[in-house]
Amino acid sequence: MMRSLWTAATGMKAMQFSVDTIANNLANVSTTAYKKEKPEFEDLLYVTMQQAYSDGENTRPVNLQVGHGVVARANVRDFTMGAIQQTGNKLDMAIEGDAFFLVRGPDGNPYYTRDGSFKVSMTDMGKMLATSKGYPVLDRDGLEIYLDTDLENIIIEPSGEILYRDPETGTSMSTGQFIGLFQFENVQGLEAVGGNMYRTTSASGEAIPDEETENPSTIRTGFLEASNVQVVEEMVKLITAQRAYELNSKAITTSDEMLQVANNLRR
Repeated sequence: MMRSLWTAATGMKAMQFSVDTIANNLANVSTTAYKKEKPEFEDLLYVTMQQAYSDGENTRPVNLQVGHGVVARANVRDFTMGAIQQTGNKLDMAIEGDAFFLVRGPDGNPYYTRDGSFKVSMTDMGKMLATSKGYPVLDRDGLEIYLDTDLENIIIEPSGEILYRDPETGTSMSTGQFIGLFQFENVQGLEAVGGNMYRTTSASGEAIPDEETENPSTIRTGFLEASNVQVVEEMVKLITAQRAYELNSKAITTSDEMLQVANNLRR
């Protein structure tokens, strides 16, 4: 069997993976704080037919090798900030910097998100700050955040500190709680779990409180972070992947025609 058949097949698989990634990026172009992905590939095993050598008299300056195609090895997520869009909603929060909000998932484990489109969830304990799905938003100490007064009297500082403004005197007083913000040594090691959330892995390392980092982030209330997907860029990548897929398909067709010619040879 001709090696080119299998080599071209790996190319088609790789380009299909690329198209799948691009389609996911385009599907999330309007998703709050979505971070686009980029596939990474590497070449496969090489067969060395003749080795480069030099024995003083005779030399072969280059190797004679043939490769076995390509394979997708990683999906790299681009965590650069998306555009900040004003909403006017006091509970909408955008992070300027590299930090993530801390939330508690339905399984009770901590998760991290850049999506600051928060809501108020009515519980037995009072009005709790939560995500759109009702997951509790946590403070620096991993505790739920309860807003025991009217939202009009709540002030959230850029540092994440939650203040209460007395409507009679206009004096602002601290509630003692801060919106939990955390950073990571290796943000690429985070695992996306859907719902705009990520969880830590051994590769990402443990979450680091934002206030303990060299470049602490800030919170802008009344704003949301948009997706960082560039539609034009993704469309160009899509066309490139499609053309590469077609070329690999053509290589398979050509290899099949060559095999057919070889099979029709007569002595």
